[in-house]
Amino acid sequence: MNPILIVEDDTNINNLLREALEKECYNCEQAFSGTEAKLLLGARKYSVVLLDLMLPGISGEEVLKAVREQGKIPVIVLTAKDDLDAKVDILTNGADDYITKPFEIKEVIARIQVQLRHAGPEQENSSLSYKELVLDREGFTVEIQGKQLPKITKQEFFILELLLKHPKKVFSKEEMFEYAWEQSYMGETKTLDVHISNIRKKIREITEEEYIETVWGIGYRLYP
Repeated sequence: MNPILIVEDDTNINNLLREALEKECYNCEQAFSGTEAKLLLGARKYSVVLLDLMLPGISGEEVLKAVREQGKIPVIVLTAKDDLDAKVDILTNGADDYITKPFEIKEVIARIQVQLRHAGPEQENSSLSYKELVLDREGFTVEIQGKQLPKITKQEFFILELLLKHPKKVFSKEEMFEYAWEQSYMGETKTLDVHISNIRKKIREITEEEYIETVWGIGYRLYP
């Protein structure tokens, strides 16, 4: 397995994460600035990136953009911001998950394990399509009218994959959450709703046609 990249300018936090993860038998590499992180990302592949956004040199947002250019590497943002708007921005900008500081190491490890489970095995070399929307499993891209949806995240990709697999089915929020996050649904809908909203916004950047329909009291499906 490729190493985990820890991008955090606070030396104590960075070292704490590395020591805890190495105790769990994960191989880790460390970056203490955005510039260093971008250089490392250009040199090798990583299984997960733990990313602080407040970094010297290149910003955490630029590092996130560099990760997304490499494809489907899971990114967990470490943030001191705990308001809803900040969390929505983090997910909108391409992160797969976020952890609010201060955090418990056990939570970090659990979230990494979830991302790793969902990252493998590799997707089949095939595509799914519906109307003008095409999902490429191998390239981890989604296109409409030949134009790629910007900054597609892993959860957004899997939400669309589930809907495209069964275009006539109405999926409950529980089913969609468990498929996209590969963990038990605990009744909290905001995270899923934010991702659905983000997908709709990205689609509207290309076309005015709606693709995801809300079925009130149940969940979501593709527009017939």
